[in-house]
Parts: sequence; structure tokens; C-alpha cells
Amino acid sequence: MSSELSYPKSKVNKVNRLADRGKYDCKTVHEILKASPVVHVSFNPGSLDDYPVILPMIGKLGSFENPSADLSEPLDLYLHGYVSSRIMNVARKAAQGEEEGTTPLKVCVCATKVDGLVLSLTPNSHSMNYRSSVIFGTVELVMDLDEKLYAMKLITDGVLPNRYDDTRVPPDSAEMQSTQILKVTIDHASAKIRTGQPGDYEKDMKRDDLREKTWTGVIPVYQAFGEPQAASYNRVKDVPDYITNYVKEHGEAEKEYALTCIDKEAAGKS
Repeated sequence: MSSELSYPKSKVNKVNRLADRGKYDCKTVHEILKASPVVHVSFNPGSLDDYPVILPMIGKLGSFENPSADLSEPLDLYLHGYVSSRIMNVARKAAQGEEEGTTPLKVCVCATKVDGLVLSLTPNSHSMNYRSSVIFGTVELVMDLDEKLYAMKLITDGVLPNRYDDTRVPPDSAEMQSTQILKVTIDHASAKIRTGQPGDYEKDMKRDDLREKTWTGVIPVYQAFGEPQAASYNRVKDVPDYITNYVKEHGEAEKEYALTCIDKEAAGKS
């Protein structure tokens, strides 16, 4: 029996369409979130008359209570932003209302990586190789100074490993006051992954005329980094190794994954 930790299936997070592509283990869900430079955070701004809001944000996983926890263990998602931005104001209002019996702010967060454009014989069979994670969680304002600094380091190093300690740290009081950190406790989550080649219908595979005129295959898609460009006021002669190594190694890993995905069996049509 596997001891792998997973998010329980529920009506909230269960993958219905092409259910065999669904994944619920913490490691898979968290790996996709970690690999995504930007996550999209959806929340209700307050009134039912308002439009729902989706914001692109930087979000990074971690555990202040258990800093050594890895991606296969329960983790929180930390988000940061300007203290008076809309989501921060809504979260603050919800937190103040908890004392009066109202519920805290709940969010849905999505992360997606596209690994290939899947080109088939017919429009309906076109697809993409992709990885996506969707989490549903409850928001808490981070007020503890130590946890706030932990989250700021986590987020900075999540953008570029080892960057935080190579800057002016810790942030000064004005910076700390103008920045708000949100901690999302993950209540439900799932991932969905598509890999492989096109999956065409048998009726089309039997048509030689169609197969001879229509190119089919996969165009790999991966994130590539360009040569680091120094700022106009930069005085450091050489780009630090931790930057050049990340640019090279991360770019190569993204390309290798996208190519490997093509050789994997696709889970169904589209």
C-alpha cells in the first residue's frame, strides 16, 4: 500500500472530464505550482453584484511550522502584494468579520504549464500537452514578523534560487509595512496532466488521402531564458554563478521535459 500523501477526492476537486488524467497526490499538485512563475488567484470581491476577480500573482509553497517539508508533504501557499490592493483589502475585511461569525476569504488558485501543441488530423482532436493544478483554500493574513520574513524569502528565492541573500536584507520597516503576505491553507486540490502524441479517430486514420495531406505531430513548448542583461546602474562586472547556472540548467530541464512528454502515451482524445 502506498504511503503517498494525497488530497482526498471530493465534489470540489474531483476531475470529471477524462478522469484518468487526474492526479491528487501532494507531490504532483505541488510540483506544478512550484514550476509555474505565475499563478492565477480567483476570489469573490464581496458583493454578489460584483464580477468575480482573477489576479495573476506570484505564489510559492512552504511551511513555516515545518520548514524542512518537501513537495510530497502538506504545504501552504504564500502570496504577496501591496498592502492596500483589492485582494488584501478583501482578505483583511473578511478576517475582521470572522469575529462576528462570518467566514474567512476562500480562494481558488490555478497553475498551468503548456508542454506542447498537439496537432491532429481533425480540429476536434487538436490539444496541448499540459500540466495544471487547481487548489481551493482558506486565506489568512500573515501578521507574525518571523513568518512574514520567511514568506518574503520563500517568494524571492522561488523566483530565482539564492537571490534573497544576495540583496539588501532584511527589508526595512517601510517595505514591511507596504507589503502584505497572505497564507492559503490548501483545503482541496487536484492536478490534470496530458502527455503524448495526437489521438486521432479510427475513421480518420483509415483515410490515406487525409493522412497524406495533413501534417500531424507535436510542437514542444518550453520556457527558455535569454542572456542576463545588466541594469544601467549595475556595477558588478560578472553575472553571479547562481544566476547563470539557473538560466542554463532550468532552461535545459524545461526542454527535456517537453520532449519527454511526446513519447509518453496520451490519455485519451483532446
